[in-house]
Amino acid sequence: MIETLSITKPDDWHLHLRDENLMRVVLPYTVAQFARAIVMPNLSPPVVTVEDARAYRQRILSCIPENADFTPLMTAYLTDDTDPEDLRVGISDEVISAVKMYPANATTNSAHGVTNWRKTERVLAVLEETNTPLLVHGEVTDQDVDIFDREKVFIDEILSPLSEAFPKLKIVLEHITTKESVDFVTETGRNIAATITPHHLVINRNEIFRGGIRPHLYCLPIAKREKHRLALRAAAVSGNECFFLGTDSAPHPISAKEAECGCAGIFNAPTALEIYAQVFDEENALDQFEKFASLNGPNFYNLPVNDGKITLSKQGSETPDIIEVSSTGDQLMPFFSGKKLAWRVI
Repeated sequence: MIETLSITKPDDWHLHLRDENLMRVVLPYTVAQFARAIVMPNLSPPVVTVEDARAYRQRILSCIPENADFTPLMTAYLTDDTDPEDLRVGISDEVISAVKMYPANATTNSAHGVTNWRKTERVLAVLEETNTPLLVHGEVTDQDVDIFDREKVFIDEILSPLSEAFPKLKIVLEHITTKESVDFVTETGRNIAATITPHHLVINRNEIFRGGIRPHLYCLPIAKREKHRLALRAAAVSGNECFFLGTDSAPHPISAKEAECGCAGIFNAPTALEIYAQVFDEENALDQFEKFASLNGPNFYNLPVNDGKITLSKQGSETPDIIEVSSTGDQLMPFFSGKKLAWRVI
């Protein structure tokens, strides 16, 4: 039985840091576990231009704890009107690591998102030419499509024709939740990858309604049936280089989650790595954990693997109940609030 596990220090390939006071509170949890993170651009207003990304990166750097070694990797928010030459400059200057496509109104702060992917073809051509990943929130927004089917319909109606039109474009299907997404990634080719969150490996849709409505388990894409959760676990532990870690940690104050129209997002940063380790342990696949957490992502992004190591011990840990945002009086409730976990980062 493995009691201690040392792996190459991992990266988080999908992270929401928000901004200002909230960012100051949540950023240290990521810095404690990860060397780099792909930072989502859906602020209000969003990070659209290269100058927006430069400014946001500087705000992040100013909040990193002293003596910490952490690199934020910036993304640009794709709109119907994004200037492809502005992005080309940002990519050349190593400001922009990827571009994020949100279908308009698909999730938090996505009102400025893409209304039709064909309006972005000039940008997609630049990304394909520069070998820069397109990160996709894979859901359609047609209100006639059932919320539990939106990921599958997105693959059929949008992602398939887009990837066929740009066959060399690197695409990351973010925070996948369905067997159909697993199958699409494994069957399409090496330039298509996917991130998998800790919460989608642990909960299915029943958990959102167990004993009542559980707003802190509501995220987009929403958790699906048990068969899909099991397909995600199988993909994560498979060793397949097309699947890698992306927490999609998305903090919202409790007041915004427990509201008449609550926000979508699960804040898992405090214990993300411990939850992933627990899943791999349960699947008897700890030998595959380093690939998923530390190797597959850098390889896909053409970045060097981190030099450092991180060690986890099976000595147990406990998720904080509540995290205070002292400057505003808000509170955050992390995923697995107050629950004990088998693993601890040491």
